[in-house]
Amino acid sequence: MNELLHAATQFPSIVFTFLLGLLALYWLLVIIRLAPLELFERDSLKEDHLASTLVSLGFAGVPASLALTVILTIAAAITLAIELLVLRWLPLGLIRIPVGVLVLWATLIVASPLAAALCHALHRGLHRYRPFTRRCLLGQTVVVTERQGEGEQAYAMIDNEPNSAVKLLSKRDALPAQGERRVLVKYLPEEGAYRSVSEQEYLETRIRLNRLRLSKKRHHASHYSASH
Repeated sequence: MNELLHAATQFPSIVFTFLLGLLALYWLLVIIRLAPLELFERDSLKEDHLASTLVSLGFAGVPASLALTVILTIAAAITLAIELLVLRWLPLGLIRIPVGVLVLWATLIVASPLAAALCHALHRGLHRYRPFTRRCLLGQTVVVTERQGEGEQAYAMIDNEPNSAVKLLSKRDALPAQGERRVLVKYLPEEGAYRSVSEQEYLETRIRLNRLRLSKKRHHASHYSASH
């Protein structure tokens, strides 16, 4: 037990120990209803923020707070194992800092797809509870089941969840077709409904944005190299 505690307080493990401590405090506040479950959520995926980043990593359908907790827990377990099995036996000295940073980066990369798969397995059950059926559904794929004539409303079910139901609001000239696959991109709290785009349009937009971000990074890197 002492070895485990000692390993948890060594760099890089201590980073996850600290973050998980903060998350534990947050979940305690959620349980006693002093903090909202959707603390990290936004009403739209349009801008870059934590929730939209997690959606792009495959965490659509679960609250960002839950996704973060799962990612950090898995990454912390892997880091602790590396500390116990490898790092503590090596005479690293000051090299422990760059090695630790590399371990942090590598464990987050490994933990992300594992956490996404776990959250994907959990999210169907979570959707039965009201707090999990609002902003955290952004990025979720739905299938249109009903149109309201020529009006602005339509209804859809979450993909592969026949007992789910969400309300879609669209412009009159852009009402989705029945059976069409859509992605929820904006939550409208006053109406309790969502704006959506076609699945193909959503995927194409993500590809364009990723290319734009990559282009900007390359531009900044080349500008930095030229100025030095």
